[in-house]
Amino acid sequence: MKVLIADGVSQMAVDILKDEFECDVRDKLPADELLAIIPDYDALIVRSASKVTAEVIAAAKNLKIIGRAGVGVDNIDVAAATDKGIIVINSPGGNTIAATEHTCAMMMAMARHIPIANETLQKGEWNRKKYTGVELKGKTLGVIGMGRIGSGVAKRALAFDMKVIGYDPYINEERCKDMGVTVGTFDEVVEKSDFITVHMPLTDTTRDMINKDVMARMKKGVRLVNCARGGIINEADLREAVLSGQVAGAAVDVFTSEPIPADHPLLGVPGIYVTPHLGASTVEAQIGVAVDVAQGIKAALNGEPVMTAVNMAPVSKQVMNVITPYFELAERLGCAVRALADGAIKKLEITYNGEIADVNTKMVTTAVIKGMLDSEMEKTVNYVNAPGLAKERGLKVNEIKDKDTERFANIITVTAYSGDKSVSVQGTLFGDKGRIIKIDDNRVDLAPQDCILICPHINRPGVIGQVGSIMGAAGVNISGMQVGTTSVEGTSLMILTLDKDVPKDVIKLITSMDGIFGAKVIVFDAN
Repeated sequence: MKVLIADGVSQMAVDILKDEFECDVRDKLPADELLAIIPDYDALIVRSASKVTAEVIAAAKNLKIIGRAGVGVDNIDVAAATDKGIIVINSPGGNTIAATEHTCAMMMAMARHIPIANETLQKGEWNRKKYTGVELKGKTLGVIGMGRIGSGVAKRALAFDMKVIGYDPYINEERCKDMGVTVGTFDEVVEKSDFITVHMPLTDTTRDMINKDVMARMKKGVRLVNCARGGIINEADLREAVLSGQVAGAAVDVFTSEPIPADHPLLGVPGIYVTPHLGASTVEAQIGVAVDVAQGIKAALNGEPVMTAVNMAPVSKQVMNVITPYFELAERLGCAVRALADGAIKKLEITYNGEIADVNTKMVTTAVIKGMLDSEMEKTVNYVNAPGLAKERGLKVNEIKDKDTERFANIITVTAYSGDKSVSVQGTLFGDKGRIIKIDDNRVDLAPQDCILICPHINRPGVIGQVGSIMGAAGVNISGMQVGTTSVEGTSLMILTLDKDVPKDVIKLITSMDGIFGAKVIVFDAN
């Protein structure tokens, strides 16, 4: 497989990838060249310079994963990638310390006028009185976005004896209180803070969330910091607010368009301090984000799940360690219910019993959907696009969790509903190997591998032998067999493990036999 690095990254990342893949480094690759060569590559790494547009993604015939060596992915059309089943990953933790420290440095430099004091002193001016600053101690810092970086800034601000009030739509109140951070609404942060720092992603919701109307509600003399994403604070409105004195100062590291032009509204305004997107520009951070992304790409190209995918359900490392052994089993349970169901499946119910019920199982559920859709979709189905494809097809998916379990530590039960009928398949792990232990109400013990023929039949002599004879005549070897009674009196369930798929005419011949009530084939290796 081939990996394209379109923006310069640490050599450590290149070395990780070159161990297994052909790796081309093309720093500062022009947009037209990226579009021309992208069809040849299976993976792409970018930083903030390269734009991975919908046009690029449409041209990417072999692309499986896009890695952003950094946090923000606004230079990647994530929706287009998701629709095509391409994983998009970032490095949410690799530059956390660098961005946190830069935010604090910007806030302190602004509070004490350090950049302009240095500049004028270098010119021979001695302006002690003119550049009198303000102390952080006792001031209220409003943190909008209490993720890794926002929380890191809050922690450091508390060490300066600041009061910290945090807002985040997904805030963990208990964690904030343990830190010493007061949880507030957006309005409370805006109206009560002396300093405000934003740490939100740039979305339709957060774009211009700090505009002239919001700034007008702030304390007169508030100071603003943006080391997150350009566009969260409206640049033109910020300029006017600083010039009017409503905002005493601003420290900005990110802009709506980068690099910025010479006539940018934030340039040349006393009290506004700017840096050229240096938040992640430390030696340690550049290595960290590049290595994170390289390891993610390596995992994805080897068919392994990736924790930092932005277009998949987020999963912590601890949870991933718990659920990873269940992915193959889950896919094959989905494959099984698809093969056994009569008609189009309209609803999937996935029940988790045992200790697995305590963790986030969204990716396991996605594996079930992937296994179910694989056999009936022309396009590639993977962990990225499976939920979207299910939604497009009107498939309702429901998770049920219950810690109680009868015989095993963990059990996954997949029930598929088609019309007024349903079929259920249950599985568990024996060591690290998946087993199917129940089909509807019938106890079984199957390794979900190869090909399986399931035949409910009348319980009388000769029926099983006739099926075996038909298989032999068709050249289909039977490598294993189970027979057990069903809940219907006088009937049994025959399950044959076969070395290859069964031709349709053979299935038709078996179902026409007297005493056979049906025949369904599950081809697991089709996944």
